[in-house]
Amino acid sequence: MPGVLLGDVFPNFKAVTTVGEIKFHDFLGDSWGILFSHPRDFTPVCTTELACAAKISDQFKKRNVKMIALSIDSVADHLAWSKDIMAFNKEGDVSPLPFPIIADDKRELAVLLGMLDPDEIDKDGLPLTARCVFVIGPDKKMKLSILYPATTGRNFDEILRAIDSLQLTAQRKVATPVDWKPGQKCMVIPSLSDAEAAELFPNGVTTKELPSGKRYLRYTQP
Repeated sequence: MPGVLLGDVFPNFKAVTTVGEIKFHDFLGDSWGILFSHPRDFTPVCTTELACAAKISDQFKKRNVKMIALSIDSVADHLAWSKDIMAFNKEGDVSPLPFPIIADDKRELAVLLGMLDPDEIDKDGLPLTARCVFVIGPDKKMKLSILYPATTGRNFDEILRAIDSLQLTAQRKVATPVDWKPGQKCMVIPSLSDAEAAELFPNGVTTKELPSGKRYLRYTQP
């Protein structure tokens, strides 16, 4: 199945959305971007996900990440569904969704980006769109891909945490360990010598002693 791999330039597709026609690279500009897909409009898990995304949209904005969703229905359906989504967060809220939704009723983008879930079939016998998350850097290359089946809702706290890691490690020669959160110590990447690490990280580098005697668990506060 066609798709996009980490490090690939993300396709500069044209699409019709709830805010008009876009060309994806122009839509992103110099920002980071996140594209997250949904199996279908007016479905329960998708509604909770988009409501959460709308509620925390300011968290993406402060990280300079432009948000855009995709679902395999029409713009008219998306606009009607958006009212349900916003009402989920606040009873009677009719404010617009703070990000566009791509209309992919012909499933062309779902096929191009490798989004279809062969195990989840709709009433017409066609595969549903999986819950994909694509994070794209300012260089238009894909930095992260998470693929959930249609039956499992996403965790947006984890997505934000991953974006924080991506943005930090794009600037500094560090990696983030298990369960890392912003402000915590990071790991010095293995390609740096001790001398290079000492020069790059004036806050110091600590090394965990291991039975092997190998000095590869090196921590620093970037």
